[in-house]
Amino acid sequence: MSARDRTRISCWAGLLALLLALFAVPQSASAASLTQVTGFGSNPGNLSMYTYVPDNLPSGAPVVVALHGCTQSASDYYSHSGWPKYADAYGFALVFPQTSSANNSNSCFNWYQSGDYTRGQGEALSIKQMVDYATSQYGSDLGRVYVTGLSAGGAMTSVMLADYPDVFAGGSIDSGIPAGCATDLSSGLTCEYNPVSKTPQQWGDLVRRASGGWSGPWPRVAVWQGSGDSTVNPANATESRDQWTNVWAIGQTPSSTTTLTGGTTQAVYNDAGGNPAVETFTVAGMAHGLAVNPGSGADQCGTTGTYYLAYICSSYYTAKFWGLDGTSGGGTGSLPAPSGLSVTGTTDSSASLSWNAVSGAASYNVYRGGTKTGSTTSASYTDTGLSPATGYSYSVAAVDSSGRAGAASAAVSATTTGFQPQCFTANNYNQVASGRAHQSSGYTYANGSDQNMGLYNTFITHTLEETSTGYYVIADSGCPA
Repeated sequence: MSARDRTRISCWAGLLALLLALFAVPQSASAASLTQVTGFGSNPGNLSMYTYVPDNLPSGAPVVVALHGCTQSASDYYSHSGWPKYADAYGFALVFPQTSSANNSNSCFNWYQSGDYTRGQGEALSIKQMVDYATSQYGSDLGRVYVTGLSAGGAMTSVMLADYPDVFAGGSIDSGIPAGCATDLSSGLTCEYNPVSKTPQQWGDLVRRASGGWSGPWPRVAVWQGSGDSTVNPANATESRDQWTNVWAIGQTPSSTTTLTGGTTQAVYNDAGGNPAVETFTVAGMAHGLAVNPGSGADQCGTTGTYYLAYICSSYYTAKFWGLDGTSGGGTGSLPAPSGLSVTGTTDSSASLSWNAVSGAASYNVYRGGTKTGSTTSASYTDTGLSPATGYSYSVAAVDSSGRAGAASAAVSATTTGFQPQCFTANNYNQVASGRAHQSSGYTYANGSDQNMGLYNTFITHTLEETSTGYYVIADSGCPA
């Protein structure tokens, strides 16, 4: 072989190695999208898990679980329901469980089968495992987990609220059925098509038994129903109202009623403190489906389709009821929102705020990520116990002398100082390319610790934990961060 041939072969080998390395370099992160998650738990209910997580979602954000109806899918509910719009606007993660024809011939959640509707079993446990995975993975606020669903998904929402009131802060039953109404397919069909009349006490007892002895606090529940529904008898909405008002130990006479868009009547049932515990939304003339209202307005969402009907954006009003828009989630005071909210300082573990005083305010509620984190009688507040190098969202509401919070202020963001440990899993080539490691004499070494990571190539993969700025250690056995 001539010297020229040897040189040519050497050049081609070098070029091939370079191309292999370039193809191994990860692409820049894409915008948030619906993503399937595997390995979230033992999954006894044989369900699939999908998530939608807005870009740069801070820790301490809420989680909403959204359950599709029969013949639907996670993708279908994601595309039509309008929930992703408010996940982006208000800052929360979405979990979309999905069943299949392997579980049910019509791809319905099995809300009427004891092996699937009992706490700690079947589909109910699979959904609970998805919540556990999501809250751990995203550092979510465990006190701000919610569940909603349509039709069979609405009936399964009732199941989840009854089984796990220790997990869910609120729920929304859309064209669904009360918890405990059915124990098999035959009784399920009876519940679906015919009024099943029980006393509020009897309905409430079904929840209390399902919960395993939980004594509160109870989730706040919205009930949506079309008056023209011939698939799920509208009487089910009344029975669901009776069930949850009894659980809350309040009466079945509304504290207030309001006429909304789309021929919708909202009835509010306040708890002993004067805050909404249960709300019903009756949509005049609407057939079986989820109420949506396509458009670009703040209170408009979703797209029409099979079982997605153009009346009113149910997701918007449900999010407001839960307080996901940054309000206290039901404050009914008349005081205006405080103006001038600003961040006056941060440390590794605290954020200090100030705002303009509101005339007539007896105190102020401070909300972190939409959840009340404290109160103060002055127009300033310092939130403590935070994680370093982490972003948080704050709003403030004035509270009158009767204890009712008014409208919340516009939200502001605060980022604590300090360093937040992070973990990175990649092949040795990409660890070096990303500045977390360096190579010498054909071997790779972690920056800072200089731990030997093996040959410098694309075939060896390690997890590195950045324990302080620019200092990395091998964490293949488990990354605490």
